[in-house]
Amino acid sequence: MRAEDPALRVRALLDSVRAEGRTALTAPEGKVIADAYGIAVPGEELARDVEEAVACAARFGGPVVLKIVSPDIPHKTDAGGVVVGVEGAAEVRAAFRRIVDNARAYDANARIDGVQVQELLPQGQEVIVGAVTDPTFGKVVAFGLGGVLVEVLKDVTFRLAPVDADEALSMLDSIRAAEVLRGVRGRAAVDRWAVAEQIRRVSRLVTDFPEIAEVDLNPVIATDRGAVAADIRVVLASEAPRERRRYTREEILVSMRRLMQPSSVAVIGASSEPGKIGNSVMRNLVDGGFSGEIHPVNPKADDILGRKAYKSVTDVPGEVDVAVFAIPARFVAAALEEVGRKRIPNAVLIPSGFAETGEHALQEEIVAIAERYGVRLLGPNIYGYYSTWQDLCATFCTPYDVKGGVALTSQSGGIGMAVLGFARTTKTGVSAIVGLGNKADVDEDDLLTWFGEDPHTECVAMHLEDLKDGRAFVEAARATVPKKPVVVLKAGRTAAGARAAGSHTGALAGDDAVYDDILKQAGVVRAYGLHEMLEYARALPVLPAPRGDNVVIITGAGGSGVLLSDAVTDNGLSLMEIPPDLDASFRAFIPPFGAAGNPVDITGGEPPSTYEATIRLGLEDPRIHALVLGYWHTIVTPPMVFAELTARVVEEFRARGVEKPVVASLAGDVEVEAACRYLFERGVVAYPYTTERPVAVLGAKYRWARAAGLLGGGS
Repeated sequence: MRAEDPALRVRALLDSVRAEGRTALTAPEGKVIADAYGIAVPGEELARDVEEAVACAARFGGPVVLKIVSPDIPHKTDAGGVVVGVEGAAEVRAAFRRIVDNARAYDANARIDGVQVQELLPQGQEVIVGAVTDPTFGKVVAFGLGGVLVEVLKDVTFRLAPVDADEALSMLDSIRAAEVLRGVRGRAAVDRWAVAEQIRRVSRLVTDFPEIAEVDLNPVIATDRGAVAADIRVVLASEAPRERRRYTREEILVSMRRLMQPSSVAVIGASSEPGKIGNSVMRNLVDGGFSGEIHPVNPKADDILGRKAYKSVTDVPGEVDVAVFAIPARFVAAALEEVGRKRIPNAVLIPSGFAETGEHALQEEIVAIAERYGVRLLGPNIYGYYSTWQDLCATFCTPYDVKGGVALTSQSGGIGMAVLGFARTTKTGVSAIVGLGNKADVDEDDLLTWFGEDPHTECVAMHLEDLKDGRAFVEAARATVPKKPVVVLKAGRTAAGARAAGSHTGALAGDDAVYDDILKQAGVVRAYGLHEMLEYARALPVLPAPRGDNVVIITGAGGSGVLLSDAVTDNGLSLMEIPPDLDASFRAFIPPFGAAGNPVDITGGEPPSTYEATIRLGLEDPRIHALVLGYWHTIVTPPMVFAELTARVVEEFRARGVEKPVVASLAGDVEVEAACRYLFERGVVAYPYTTERPVAVLGAKYRWARAAGLLGGGS
């Protein structure tokens, strides 16, 4: 590194601040960093007394801003330490004295280095550019409306740092007030590239210097001629983050393959006594038809459920892929040592009594043992797991054996059982159901890496309360999403913003605000409730991927058409503008008092032939990319007649290679429930009594298709 390298100046500055025992940089120190990284800031000088301030202001030759400079006063405005628009020697003198007096009144012990005299920037749009160290995702860059609006509106978007120029530009379109930046009411649009460059440079700064915890450029004055940061605030971390052990993708796949496709399973704590967890696990493994070897381990038994029992797992002959623990927490560490010596790669820890009950030391002990021997831990505090294509039911809960393409994970046992019940009620075929519990080791990114490669899995749905390593999850999601949808239900949304922060960016980066944007960045489909997650998991594999944005509604009821149109808009979908020739084609099949356009209202009294003809037209025309059907129960066209004709036509077109997503809303008497089940089983996502849910599923499919690169635009 050359002596003149700007990074050396930043390194020397940060080291000197650390040496003084400080974490907050002063404004002049912030300018050193800004200059080193090309972050545009106004001209400024540090005045240590009144007359020096007068001289500084004179050199700028116009109105100036005066700001207190103190390492002990990070929020200058709160201390009355900022005066804007000062001009002339008399005003400068008065403002200087007032600022210093206010600062001393605010904190009598504060060290005052002087007053910063800064060029007054022209009027423009105030925005904020910042970065924060998120406990889950690490360095995250932020952008939003600035000044007082940042605290009032909280209209901010986040991305993982570093960002490239294109990603920085995308942030300008991701806030609710994006239109303001494009120019409204005669105001010129801001220089988007200049704003994006401020974002990119801040993201590079915090990436290069991990000890920088928070950065604020607030406000950045954005005009049609550039973007200049009126103020820069930099806060250093008080301590280094704890490093998590990372595994390579190949290491993860090797261990997960043996976990999810084992040839041999040992049950530590197996029991012949009904009511014991060890008995339930054994019964599920045996009764579930697992074709591999099942080895009960119990020092007090010779035989359990007709299988030879072993005193220790080390006595089990041959290789073992998975050890399932069904013993009290206090005995786990000793048994895990034996698992390690046996070179078993996976331990499934059902017992509770670890970190979730405050026993952090006990959990840390088992993690240390596992790392020493190279054992991956699933749990502790879980219900176990199901790998249906292996006929493996390694759990003390009810069995489930309906094979299919949905992989489901949950951090909570109760949620896991809700998953199980939903799957059974809806006859959803699953490839796996996995409990994660405390996530002492194996977590969502491990499982997502495996499910992304698993040929039996078509869709992954995950309930989580937190992520141990957000960046590892994003990496796994980005590798999986192009191949199959990933649905995430993040619990704990209302706990956002509870922590203390040293900057506006830090205060705005509540857990959920960051999660929401980063999950979108990763391409996952976010669900906001358990039922929504489960419905997405069930329905997304049923629908083919759309090949364009044109959605057409065909309905037998005008009221349903209006609600379906609202749902289309609410889910970010586009109602197709029907061209004249297509409009005429639809009108040929509907009565004069019906309505073409979009929605296509065929009216409720039409026979099955009208439904069939219009659905056929919707599937035939290549300009239409997805169909939303609204059915109204009549005796003229009963529910099952509608279901059968729709399924038949959709299947006919799929056989011809025409695959479009088709969803349906059925309104009517209870007969529509059976009709919906019939349609669902035949590739048409259909729901009774709701116009919102089928369109929400279609919207989720579109969000995945965009993230997977199958359609233009962002996720």
